[in-house]
Amino acid sequence: MEKILIIEDDQSIARLQKDYLEINGYEVVMENTGDVTKIIPLLEGVSLVVLDLMLPSGNGIDICKKIQSLKDIPVMIVSAKNQDMDIVLGLGVGADDYMTKPFSTNEFIARVKAQLRRYSKMKSSPSGTFDDSNVTIRNMVINEMTKTFTVGDITLDLTPKEFEIILLLAKNRGRVFSKEEIYERVWKYDSLGDAFTVTVHVKRIREKIETVAPNTLLIETVWGVGYKIV
Repeated sequence: MEKILIIEDDQSIARLQKDYLEINGYEVVMENTGDVTKIIPLLEGVSLVVLDLMLPSGNGIDICKKIQSLKDIPVMIVSAKNQDMDIVLGLGVGADDYMTKPFSTNEFIARVKAQLRRYSKMKSSPSGTFDDSNVTIRNMVINEMTKTFTVGDITLDLTPKEFEIILLLAKNRGRVFSKEEIYERVWKYDSLGDAFTVTVHVKRIREKIETVAPNTLLIETVWGVGYKIV
């Protein structure tokens, strides 16, 4: 049974999340503060973290960073902070998904399942074998087997979703994907109006490439349509 950690100070929301997760067969652990010293021991055996941003005794953004530095597990932010800058910040520090309150319980469960399914598939990929899984574009190499993206001799630190986006576009070079289609293929469920999430991830990929290869345009915006690999 997969274990999920809920970090949420609103007990009515935490209880709602817990009840629906348990109905769907998950084990649930709850914490209602942002105290990192209390959270770290609870991460043992956890497959996914559901995280609020506004917490007593701590900051959800800092907690997300800490979790990402300690564990290779997905973090799903569920927050009342619904401004674009809040979503950009949350996804920018490594969160795998961002939902705003109030939320649909069916959508919540669908996103949890999608995150767990994607991470399970990623972890089951053999890491000690190599094949012809490289996609090469100019001085950039994307290796599907090892989940690495190298520019020149520098391997960029991409989040799992950033990697999946660049791989999708690279394997279909020249084809334009709408934001909604990218979201559905990478997040594995309907876009549900969250195409902005794709915009944030593409922006982060571009910024990371720019740090090692200035003035390099890899992902081109096709205005009114979506994105493609140049």
